[in-house]
Amino acid sequence: MNGTTETLDAMRNALRGPVIGPQDPEYRTARTIYNAMIDKRPAAVVRCRDTADVMAAVDFVRDEGLVLAVRGGGHSAAGLCLADDGVTIDLSPMRWAHIDATARTATVGGGATLGDLDHAAHAFQLATPAGIQSTTGVGGLTLGGGHGHLTRRYGLTADNLLAADVVLANGTAVTASDTTHPDLFWALRGGGGNFGIVTSFTFRMHPVDTVGVAITLWPVDRTPEILRWYRDFLPQAPEDLNGFFAALTVPPGPPFPEEIHGQKMCGVVWCWTGDPDLLEATLKPVNDPGAPAFHFTAPMPYTALQAMFDELLPAGLQWYWRGNFFDRITDDAIAVHAKYAENLPTDLSTTHLYPVDGAAHRPGPDDTAWAYRDAVWSGVIAGIDPDPDNAEKLRQWCVDYWEELYPHSMGGTYVNFIGAGETPDRVRATYRDHYDRLAAVKRAYDPHNFFHANQNIEPAV
Repeated sequence: MNGTTETLDAMRNALRGPVIGPQDPEYRTARTIYNAMIDKRPAAVVRCRDTADVMAAVDFVRDEGLVLAVRGGGHSAAGLCLADDGVTIDLSPMRWAHIDATARTATVGGGATLGDLDHAAHAFQLATPAGIQSTTGVGGLTLGGGHGHLTRRYGLTADNLLAADVVLANGTAVTASDTTHPDLFWALRGGGGNFGIVTSFTFRMHPVDTVGVAITLWPVDRTPEILRWYRDFLPQAPEDLNGFFAALTVPPGPPFPEEIHGQKMCGVVWCWTGDPDLLEATLKPVNDPGAPAFHFTAPMPYTALQAMFDELLPAGLQWYWRGNFFDRITDDAIAVHAKYAENLPTDLSTTHLYPVDGAAHRPGPDDTAWAYRDAVWSGVIAGIDPDPDNAEKLRQWCVDYWEELYPHSMGGTYVNFIGAGETPDRVRATYRDHYDRLAAVKRAYDPHNFFHANQNIEPAV
């Protein structure tokens, strides 16, 4: 780092939040992120307390000619929130949420997690579609587009973004919305962290309180017939019903009975936002492919559903993932899923298919940077385990699975599911014919590609 101690001291004097260098006792913790497979050593981690801190930090990093990375929730599986010998602007002190119950909006800080947003909004019986795990950062999820338990009913997370406060590469701050900096606002809704550092997000909220939750499981050797049933059933089901398909090893503990603990299974995690009395009737078709081995239903606060997998998947595990979009689940794709589901490399490894139809199909194809309004599922393959010795096994299973499945996909993926080491071509494929427009916005707001520690879109020439 140019200037090392002098630069760190100058930043400490200018910022309210702490500036943590390699010699500081907090350094190891400061550089630790959700995915333990990532081991990067930044020259400094700057924990910004407010927008003024972010503006000052951007100026310091830019003027020193350093690489900048941005950390919101720290969930980046590709480790993009850290850069070796660079500076991480850590927004984690900016974990706050304000709910306007009358307007049905929520404004949250750039370091907020989904749990922060969900907790604040639940007091007013409100929510917005955002992920399936409460420890995920609001920022990265939203900027990538964002899908979750409420997507079929209320769209993508980015579809519900009303405004964003953004610190630009020149150190200034602007508000992007439909009426101010609309081109930047368009790009933020799916274009990732390419255009600036978002210090607050304002969302449209929806009436959500208690939801119907169900988990339905079958033995893994029934994956082909279950996937054929699922691909036909869900798209024609009411939009109040969301359900993501998974292949998994059943974890020990409730709600699963002991006799299926440790068994490989396939199944669906359901979320129902309709009349609670209609959940059982809506899910009666789960018996059509044959009685499931396990079927659990219960009313549950939406916040409890969002936190359901938090203890199963804590920070500090080894992760390697890749994804694809699908407009159909072909028989050939099902054969690939069945093959790799029966050979999950570890107990935590999994594959998911998240529905991105229903309300997510209503915006026009060019309304946001999200370029796959015709996708029906967003798939992810995730190799997960606590043991670092299994890292290569996780990676190889994921890559092999992805390569066999790719010919049956739409060619692009949810940008947050691009794994470490994938080529720049994957980014271009993810944005289709929106890429050139995104590159033009990049040129307008970040002409020197200062924000490049991301799934990068280079400025147009």
